[in-house]
Parts: sequence; C-alpha cells; structure tokens
Amino acid sequence: MSAPFEERSGVVPCGTPWGRWYQTLEEVFIEVQVPPGTRAKDVRCSLQSRHIALSVRGREVLQGKLFDSTITDEGTWTLEDRKLIRIALMKSNRDAGNCWTSLLENEYAADPWVQDQMQRKLTLERFQRENPGFDFSGAEISGNYSKGGPDFSSLEK
Repeated sequence: MSAPFEERSGVVPCGTPWGRWYQTLEEVFIEVQVPPGTRAKDVRCSLQSRHIALSVRGREVLQGKLFDSTITDEGTWTLEDRKLIRIALMKSNRDAGNCWTSLLENEYAADPWVQDQMQRKLTLERFQRENPGFDFSGAEISGNYSKGGPDFSSLEK
C-alpha cells in the first residue's frame, strides 16, 4: 500500500516564533515548541470553529480568530515527548482552492513564496485524489494552479 500523498510529498511549513504551521487539503497542523518537561496538565488548549487559544504554564502562546472555519469536534491536540504540542484542525472547506494564506486572520501569514508552494502542494494533492492510480510524489506543477488549478471534472471519461 502506498503512503498518503502528503507523507510522500512532504509539507510546506510556515515558520512562526513559537514553531510552525502547515496544511493539506483537509487539515491544518500546528506544531508548538514548549519547554522540555512540559506536562499535559500545564497545557490549556481551546479549539473552536473559528478560534484557537493555547497557553502553557499560564503563558499565552497562541490566541485568535482562525483564517477560516474548522470542524470543532474534529480538532485535537497532543503533547509529544514533553516538548512539542501538535494541533490538528479539520478544515470545513476541503477543496484545493481553500489554501489558507495565514493561520490566524491577521497573524502568522505565509510569505509569498511559501504561499505559492502551499498552493502548488494542495493542487498536486487534489490531482492525486482525482487520479488515484498515478504517483504524483515527484511531480512539479506550473501554469494555472492558483485556487486549486484547472477543473477537469466536466470532461468525459
């Protein structure tokens, strides 16, 4: 069995002062570096459809309105090796044209080059889903890929 597309193609991360965030067609992932030895009881994380709040040992790390809506019941966070918090948010709108340009409405925006790479990756991920027999892991994309690339769904098979 082949690995899921995003595992083969890697991620396009957007660095932040506290860690990084990245996305797939369906999810947004947030990785927060925390002091070694952090315990789950030191973490307060609130995940809502359009809002996130994270504090560690009473210090606010991340708080604000998300760039787009998520499915509240699908959001999770984990503490890994007592030094990394990983948050997974399920996007409400899961098409390739929904490439988040920033994590929060007015913060943690991807620079133009990173944004371009994110959009390319989501477009390739969409092509992979539409064509499951093909391996797009080493593919390059150019041309019209903004907003998810061209729509071939109306073509006859």
